[in-house]
Amino acid sequence: MRFRCNAALPAPGEARWQNVRPRHLFPANAPALDDPWTRTRPHGVADPDQKEPDMLNRHVPDVTFKTRVRDESIGGENPFRWEDLPSARVFDGKRVVLFSLPGAFTPTCTTEQCPAYEAMYPELRAAGADEVYCLSVNDAFVMYQWGKHLGIKSLKLLPDGSGDFTRRMGMLVKKDHLGFGQRSWRYAAVVDDEVIVAWFEEPGINDEGADDDPYGESAPDRVLDWLKANPRQGG
Repeated sequence: MRFRCNAALPAPGEARWQNVRPRHLFPANAPALDDPWTRTRPHGVADPDQKEPDMLNRHVPDVTFKTRVRDESIGGENPFRWEDLPSARVFDGKRVVLFSLPGAFTPTCTTEQCPAYEAMYPELRAAGADEVYCLSVNDAFVMYQWGKHLGIKSLKLLPDGSGDFTRRMGMLVKKDHLGFGQRSWRYAAVVDDEVIVAWFEEPGINDEGADDDPYGESAPDRVLDWLKANPRQGG
């Protein structure tokens, strides 16, 4: 299993590459972090000479997801209502596997990544995940139809329609070369009680489309291997 290590200096203006602790990403009472490149590795990074990625030990952003939930009391052909879903309700007190992808109905997301996580859902749960979430910068209507198209029965789909969660994770990229606007870079994470404890990011994050939509680092088998090797403390 490999983790991203940003050895190169950030390009001018590319704040997401900088080794900083954005104020908007952390609650006011969050403990201070030391240098993420020099501290010891508490979460079992496979290569003893490999530096710990800078996402570890960070709190996930505090945002509200705009979701649609079924409510039979509404009646009619579309018995759904809006429901705000605070991120704390997703992550608080649980070990959550989160994977994020560029877009619903796009090729790799639809034919490989999302179906692979759906197929491995029982194994991920058996290895200690309380829940598995798929996140994309799409609205609730698109995510619902995509899940229906794929026949998703186990995964939970998170619509990050405005990109607020993705932006504050530092993973919002431009896909203007495809006419997509802003989307999420492909990654996966294990989150314990709102804190990131494992991070799997595809290489080559960029805004110019200078990639072939890589998929491998964030595949579910890598996450499963990590879960098996790192049972939750006290769990």
